[in-house]
Amino acid sequence: MHHGVTTTELYLAAMLIIFSAPYLIWRGLRTDYYAPLVVVQIIGGVLLGPGVLGAAFPTYYATIFTPDVITALNGVAWWAVMIFVFVAGLELDLSQAWKRKAETGVTAGLALATPLLFGAVVALGMIRSPGWIGPQGQTWQLVLGVGMACAVTALPILVLFMEKLDILRQPLGQRILRYASLDDIAIWGVLALILLDWERVGRQAAFLIGFAVAAWAVRWIMKRIPERDRWYVALIWLAGCGLAGDWSGLHFMVGAFLAGAVLDARWFDQARMDLFRTHVLLAIMPVFFLSTGLRTQWGVGGLMVFGAAAALLVASVTGKLAGVHLAGRILKWPKGEASVVGWLLQTKALIMIIFANILLDRQVITNETFTALLLMAVGSTMLTIPMTTPRLAKLAKLAGLARKAG
Repeated sequence: MHHGVTTTELYLAAMLIIFSAPYLIWRGLRTDYYAPLVVVQIIGGVLLGPGVLGAAFPTYYATIFTPDVITALNGVAWWAVMIFVFVAGLELDLSQAWKRKAETGVTAGLALATPLLFGAVVALGMIRSPGWIGPQGQTWQLVLGVGMACAVTALPILVLFMEKLDILRQPLGQRILRYASLDDIAIWGVLALILLDWERVGRQAAFLIGFAVAAWAVRWIMKRIPERDRWYVALIWLAGCGLAGDWSGLHFMVGAFLAGAVLDARWFDQARMDLFRTHVLLAIMPVFFLSTGLRTQWGVGGLMVFGAAAALLVASVTGKLAGVHLAGRILKWPKGEASVVGWLLQTKALIMIIFANILLDRQVITNETFTALLLMAVGSTMLTIPMTTPRLAKLAKLAGLARKAG
């Protein structure tokens, strides 16, 4: 008796590909130094999407990634990225930034404004040819959105990288976290501005007012329940904020970030939170990477997309390094410190991809612009460890010599 392939079987076949292919490449080629597993998973999503393997083997793509399978994968991806953004908001610690507000403000401001300006200049060049602005986008939204994408620092990935470099708990690592935390808030503020819908401004005002009241109530509850219950209540709070944020027109990711940002990380055990983030990255975020890869397109011409990605990468890296070096001169940092800080802060990865996904969802940018931004994020993240490691070793050597000198 003939047995047709069911949607469940196709879904599980897609999951098998999603989890096995990037892992085997990462482990087999030993790419961890220049391309950690998270980067290989992002690249794997691009390769498995319609732009590469889908174009080369259309039968494979049409057979595995049917509309029903893509819908199921997107559902998992939405929840995965909501949890990830929620944890990023939860881990923000603005108290330390406030204690050192002058130094943190100068560094974070220059580290954000300079690459934003450089990226905006590249965006102005891009819009001279058609195909980059989405059907619901305006010129100022594209320029500001692309500029902000160049300025983003991926705070969760930055934490993973600094753990790998063994500087996360050191004074330098804690300083870098303060700078990235302030920039993280600015990113979501700019996103809310780009997504502001004057036709639904009443809804958005109602969301912000209602959110403020609900946040006060949730904080009151969180202080009075045991830690084991806080995790479950936090997920209920996350789902509610995501729903309200999307209803208002600000996107469910803005609601997810705000849901975490108004809670105190000290209410949750740090070791459990680190483990929770690791499990999210391991178990469900790869589905988001694949769903991201399914959006890659080369419709305005492959060379133009790659050219735009290269220009954006140069703008992103040079802008971040220039801004941080200027801050280092103003604040009189030790020699070599600005390079280490700048290279770590320029890593993009997930947060920029999430940011670009939202702009694509709202049709502010096209698939081609999204692809250029995605390639820029991958390149930026792959540069981080190889460029930072020798500079960090040199900085440690200079610090040792300084201590010997008195």
